[in-house]
Amino acid sequence: MRAARLTSPATTPTGPGAAGGADPVVLVAHGSRDPRAADATRALARAVSAARPGTPVWASWLDHTEPGPTEVLRALATAGHRRAVLVPLLLTAAYHNRVDIPAAVSAAVRAGSPLAVRVTDVLGPADGTVEPGLLAGLRRRLAEVRPGRVDALVLAAAGTRDARARRSVGQAAEALGAEFGVPCRVAYASAAPPAAGVAVSRLRAAGARRVAVSAYFLAPGLFHDAVTEAARAAGAVAVSAPLTDAPELVEVVLRRVDDGSSGRVVTPGG
Repeated sequence: MRAARLTSPATTPTGPGAAGGADPVVLVAHGSRDPRAADATRALARAVSAARPGTPVWASWLDHTEPGPTEVLRALATAGHRRAVLVPLLLTAAYHNRVDIPAAVSAAVRAGSPLAVRVTDVLGPADGTVEPGLLAGLRRRLAEVRPGRVDALVLAAAGTRDARARRSVGQAAEALGAEFGVPCRVAYASAAPPAAGVAVSRLRAAGARRVAVSAYFLAPGLFHDAVTEAARAAGAVAVSAPLTDAPELVEVVLRRVDDGSSGRVVTPGG
């Protein structure tokens, strides 16, 4: 396993070698073969860094793109840091949050890294609460495609077999529908029904004439492409872009960083 190179577009003047500065923030994305996804994660890291001067912010990925979170955490410990905050760039607390991220952190700690790592909640609904900033980001992306007045919405997510994770997507859809005062149904790009085109068609069959699709994605990729194509073929008036580096998403990330009461801490001895 290669050591992470401590270079990043999100580097701040203090840098990861300045162990006396603010605790570094490590963003962890799922990862994708589509290079657009990694570009979006790097853009978010830069935006978080710009919003929090003096805090080193690093992007990492669980798969397909390097470095991984284990390598970044080990390198930060080597640079002299004793604490770090890890933020899962996930919208649901499914398998990757429950298994992959704890395993990556534990691997860094087991390697003897003298680093205490606080793993925050995911960006999606935590304890049933949908972050106002997340809703504001979804509203922003819908406004950018200018759907005008809509009769109904579809919140299109990547998809998961985890029932609890699907419930959290449903909570986000309910909150988004309440924001617009229209019905909002959930759709998935994989792993669970209905597909985006099916959800749009059902709403139109029920009488909605202007159905817009809100993309519940953090980054572009094949899933978002498929949702866009299917939704438009079914008659959707607009499909929003992924959240990527929306200012409201940056605020959600920083709220996770600042909320020391959430998440869990993994210590070298624990």
